[in-house]
Amino acid sequence: MEGFVVILAVILVAVFVAVLDWQGRRRREKELSAWAAGRGLRFNPEREPQFGTRYESFRALQRGSNRYAFNRITGSWGTHEFTGFDYHFETYSYGKHGRTTHHHYFSAVILSSPVPLTPLVIRPEGMFDKVAEFFGLDDIDFESAEFSRCFHVSSPDRKWAYDVLHARAIQHMLEMPVFTIEFGPREIIASRSKRFTPADFDAASELVARLLDGLPDYVLRERNAPPRPPPPLPGGWPERSA
Repeated sequence: MEGFVVILAVILVAVFVAVLDWQGRRRREKELSAWAAGRGLRFNPEREPQFGTRYESFRALQRGSNRYAFNRITGSWGTHEFTGFDYHFETYSYGKHGRTTHHHYFSAVILSSPVPLTPLVIRPEGMFDKVAEFFGLDDIDFESAEFSRCFHVSSPDRKWAYDVLHARAIQHMLEMPVFTIEFGPREIIASRSKRFTPADFDAASELVARLLDGLPDYVLRERNAPPRPPPPLPGGWPERSA
């Protein structure tokens, strides 16, 4: 009899947890659907397991296993194509009782760029970054000491980092809520390690839009310029026939 009571209690707890989870998901969907409708965007709660493969350059979307996007919001943000979403991935730990699955959830927004981009990561400065700096593994520093103290910036092209993070862009970064920013080939993603509130979706989208809209004119001209034709063959070399 005692064993039956224990089993029944476990079942009731599992049902209770499942109901709470279902209610939480429905509340989240309703909240984000209303936010999307208020901004003329489309909302789709369904999971998209292949979402991360469309953005392979974004490290935020390549962690763990069983990855999928859900609660996707699409449309336009100003002049940019917009996608907002919740994201799930799993990690595992192992102990004497076997494998334990850990579920991770966070949110992000992706805005399209009018010009090709170069990889660039802007994220909050962490304790391990300060340790790395002590050993000479420094990030890209800027004239603003406050910005360099708050953010870790990395890119294979330092000039590109300085082009993007000019004085006005740095001021925007310091005034607005903090997100991790990654530049892909033609999009920028802003994310955090937790799920966004509707206000967070607004702030992340506005920050990325300001970075894109604030790209200097000379950068836009350079990146919109057609590729240069190959140099002519030296005199006397026969041209290849068609």
